[in-house]
Amino acid sequence: MSYRGRLAPSPTGSLHLGHARTFLVAWLRARIAGGALVLRIEDLDPPRVLPGAAARIVEDLRWLGLDWDEGPDVGGPYGPYVQSERSDRYAWALRRLDELGLLYPCTCTRREVQRVSSAPHEDDEEAAPRYPGTCRSRPIREDRPASLRFRDGDFIVRRADGLWAYQLAVAVDDGTMQITEVVRGADLLPCTPWQVALLRALELPVPRYLHVPLVRGPDGRRLSKRHGAVAIASMRQAGVPPQRVIGRLAASLGVVPEGSELSPRELLSASGIERLDELVARAAPGVQ
Repeated sequence: MSYRGRLAPSPTGSLHLGHARTFLVAWLRARIAGGALVLRIEDLDPPRVLPGAAARIVEDLRWLGLDWDEGPDVGGPYGPYVQSERSDRYAWALRRLDELGLLYPCTCTRREVQRVSSAPHEDDEEAAPRYPGTCRSRPIREDRPASLRFRDGDFIVRRADGLWAYQLAVAVDDGTMQITEVVRGADLLPCTPWQVALLRALELPVPRYLHVPLVRGPDGRRLSKRHGAVAIASMRQAGVPPQRVIGRLAASLGVVPEGSELSPRELLSASGIERLDELVARAAPGVQ
């Protein structure tokens, strides 16, 4: 199968340098391979989705010089390219997993899970606590709505509020869109085995995974608004040339010298760019 990569932003806020660095790597990997790049909008959590955020992210990506071959704005053979429009795919996957006996209901609350499990990773305040398998071996509470968990890993595939869980949606989308390589932040490395397990259970192709070091704030945690993370849109509005932003990102990956200003297309001619995956593995977790 020829190379197929993807950009998968969530419209829950503004695009900042951390996001842009990962998306640049994804774009470069696809263009170096001469393959296709897919834009997929991951908007499965309505309470967190901001009106107009998807359109602003698309505008920021195009301003940076990143393009794609398939997506909500250009179409393609594996659409729709917006997760909130792909419920039929997730419903199919859930039915198949149920037929295989790989699901079980769970009525534990997050607080209950936290009380009896190990704490989240210290460097990631958003990490979910490890589920101890409580509902695997006991009757569920009838007075509570139940989520559905996958037996191989005990993670949620459908939430108690009826929303599709991230793990299921991402695995199904990557598999059915025939993605051959997933480029994403290193914070998602722990859930990769879960997604691989889902893909194998559903007999969907398993992509290669490349995890990009996160851009972190002074306190060591991932870059966010509380660190004063500068939005790409703010740079654009302030008149910063996009080539300067791309140069900063590429320099942080060791692709070009500090102070370089160039477009993503020009980066394709950089010395050693064919070893981008090796450079990413050695990259420092920051953008100067």
